[in-house]
Amino acid sequence: MEKYSQYRDRGSGIAPFFPVPTQPSGAFLPLNLFLFAVRIPILLTVSITYFLIFQWLPIGSLGKKAALWLILGTPGIWWIDLQIDGVKKGSLAKHTATRVPGPGTIISSSHTSPLDALYLAAIFDPVFTASYPGYRLVQPISLLQAMLHALAPPTLHPPHNATLVDLSTLLQQHPDRPVVVFPECTTTNGRAILPFSLSLLSAPAETKIFPVSLRYTAPDITTPVPGEYLKFLWNLNSRSTHCIRVRIAECIYNSAAVTDEKATLEINGESAPDDPTLENGITAGEGLGVEEKRVLDKIGEALARLGRVKRVGLGVREKIDFVRAWTRKRR
Repeated sequence: MEKYSQYRDRGSGIAPFFPVPTQPSGAFLPLNLFLFAVRIPILLTVSITYFLIFQWLPIGSLGKKAALWLILGTPGIWWIDLQIDGVKKGSLAKHTATRVPGPGTIISSSHTSPLDALYLAAIFDPVFTASYPGYRLVQPISLLQAMLHALAPPTLHPPHNATLVDLSTLLQQHPDRPVVVFPECTTTNGRAILPFSLSLLSAPAETKIFPVSLRYTAPDITTPVPGEYLKFLWNLNSRSTHCIRVRIAECIYNSAAVTDEKATLEINGESAPDDPTLENGITAGEGLGVEEKRVLDKIGEALARLGRVKRVGLGVREKIDFVRAWTRKRR
């Protein structure tokens, strides 16, 4: 792996793009094969039925959440370890209005697996978005697109036909739902927090932003390398059970909310960079003020603390180079 040393963070030595090795099955290989063979038809049937039929039916939020939990339960995701900053175990019901994301709030989530979006949809029924380095605007996407985005190659720019909006507009359009932002713009192996996009800076000053960290046991169901669908399905369905460790921090406010004039320029596309070269995504770039950097740093540090990992200087551009080198080696 020495040839990939440039894709390790210089300060910590962490390599956030390397796939997590799968433990050898050994004597459990027959059981793994049996579980995979039984679960795959069920998982595909349930998933296809939901995305083609159930999500379009007027069955309400509870009905859709129940269907999503069935999808989560099929591969053995039974245990959810949930902790919320400032809330003691057993007293969650007293704090749901202030400590848990709800309608009109923003979820700033870590991004490691297609399961991130699936779990968040099953709990919060949010609006999903895609962020891009150097852009303050986000692209509204569906749950299925959010899941596929976790297995897609990283990109510096949104698609040419993408509709970009700011978070303020999106919250106004969906006042009864939270909005999910993946500010790292691409997936990692869960061992670090990447530099952020600028998209969280388009949030209104009075809107609560909840950093949410999602980690998995075993961690080999993370998808830092794009396109590995079969490996992901094998790791997900061949093991008897999986655990999701969920950590929710106290809400953070965008104290550096953009002015109406600047937001108008963003909507017109005048300040969206043709070739974003923001160093680390947050520490450089014209127009990024001290307070804006402080807000992004605060959210990034909260995610790193929740996940018990460090922030690194490697971003989407470095991951694109890594994927190119990794794919060339595999070929």
